[in-house]
Formats: sequence, C-alpha cells, structure tokens
Amino acid sequence: MSQIKVLLVDDEIEFVSALAERLQMRNYIVNTASNGLEAMALFHKSPPDVVILDLRIPGMNGIEILKSIKTFDPSIEVIILTGHGDIESVEQGMKSGAFEYIMKPIDIGELTAKIDSAMEKRRKSLT
Repeated sequence: MSQIKVLLVDDEIEFVSALAERLQMRNYIVNTASNGLEAMALFHKSPPDVVILDLRIPGMNGIEILKSIKTFDPSIEVIILTGHGDIESVEQGMKSGAFEYIMKPIDIGELTAKIDSAMEKRRKSLT
C-alpha cells in the first residue's frame, strides 16, 4: 500500500511543524501551508489524498478552500480542524463535503484513524 499524501493547512506555524513531524514519523507524506493561497498552490502542484484544514486561516477561509478542493476533485477528502468550537462553521463545512472534523488540541491517534478512514473512502471512490 502506498503512503498517504496529506496537506496540512493551519496558520499556527509551531503547531503545524510539530504535527507534520508526528505524522511523518507514522509514515505519512506531509506538505504544509500556513495560508489559503499557499495551500491552493501546493494543492494544485501536488494533489494530496487527504487535506487537514483549519477553518480560520489568512488568505481564504477554510470553507472557501474546502469548496475549491471539492470542485477540483471530489474524491479528495478534507478533515476540518478547529480550535474555536465554532459549530456553525463545522456544520457548514460538513454540508460542503468535509469528511470529518477534529477539535484542537489533537489526539494523534484519533487524527491518524480519521486520515486512514478518509483514505479508505477515497480509494473506494476511485475504483
């Protein structure tokens, strides 16, 4: 089975760095972006299998990025990341095609389980 490519989008640089390192230690391929424009550039340069997306980032909001990703390739799964408990935004994200959401602080085991589930759904949609 090939490695899962993850795009991690969050404007908290230290958080992103630490989380990316933890995911890489678990054999995921991880690219990171700290704003919406950077995220979309990376997304189009090297489309990931799964996107972990903070709702509140500079440049574009998370819902705009989610909709853009789903328009480009509906099989790419998006996990919404939020530390704000903004249930309305999470609900909007789920209606816009997000696979799942996770609250900060993150439990790495919970996150990797959701990434693996999202990838399984993507694989099924591609066959």
